[in-house]
Amino acid sequence: MPTPTRSSATRLWTGAGAITLCLMALSGGWWFGRQQASGIPVDSRRAALVQESDLLGQKVIRGDANDSDRQRYLELLVGLDRRSEAIAVLEAMADREPDRWALRLMLAELRRDQGDAAGAERELRQILNRSPSQIDALQLLTLIRLERGEAGAAETQVKGVYGGLIRPEPKPEALGVGLLLAELQQKRDEAPAAERTYQELALAFPEDQRPLIGLALLRHSRGNSAGALEALQQARRRSPEPGKADPRLDALAASWGLEKLRASQGASSGPKPPGGPPQTEAKPPTAPQSPALPAQGPTGPPAP
Repeated sequence: MPTPTRSSATRLWTGAGAITLCLMALSGGWWFGRQQASGIPVDSRRAALVQESDLLGQKVIRGDANDSDRQRYLELLVGLDRRSEAIAVLEAMADREPDRWALRLMLAELRRDQGDAAGAERELRQILNRSPSQIDALQLLTLIRLERGEAGAAETQVKGVYGGLIRPEPKPEALGVGLLLAELQQKRDEAPAAERTYQELALAFPEDQRPLIGLALLRHSRGNSAGALEALQQARRRSPEPGKADPRLDALAASWGLEKLRASQGASSGPKPPGGPPQTEAKPPTAPQSPALPAQGPTGPPAP
């Protein structure tokens, strides 16, 4: 499994803009980078933002704030690094609207960012108790458990959810959960189990490329170049436009084929027999720069 990060952008309210701003602020430096780029002195800009947040906070306390006001207030609190206050605002909103799981997911993000892993897990459990296969909550809970050295417990839970989704008939949610399980199995050095998971997903979802791309990457990491290229060819046949080249797959196939060529050249090189004809080393074709594949698995959740 790749280095644990929160790869999926959680969305609050009905649009992605608000939560994108919050997550960028959580990553640090965004607000003040924006202030400096605007040419406004940081101190003056911060004072204006603090004043705006205070006015919005008063509206929230009086009960006069609408959704837009609360959204902006939350953005300001996070951007100004007043995260304890942001947690309090989100707690009230999440308790008032329990069906809007994205609020509680953001609350879990904030608690984890503050070092409160137990509090973050408590919020995530509330989501998963209502919807055990909610992929963003499951991903974040898995990340927290990996950080605490509880990889076995993480795999047990993900595997249990996946088993209920893939059998007897695959449900749509099984794909995202299965991809998470395969990554987790790789993280735990269980490559054969990860390969079986990818193969099962490839059979269950015959039109989706992602299980086969994951399988190709896994095989390549284990030195099975032929198996990796075979999986890429199968993924290529699942392209939405089969007659059109897929730059991602083409670049991977080219780079892996070049690696194989170089290895075979190295194995065949050695002392030349005396009196033999002069030989020149053939230069392999230059492989195209391999672009990074997008993160596997579902991206952001639908707006609640």
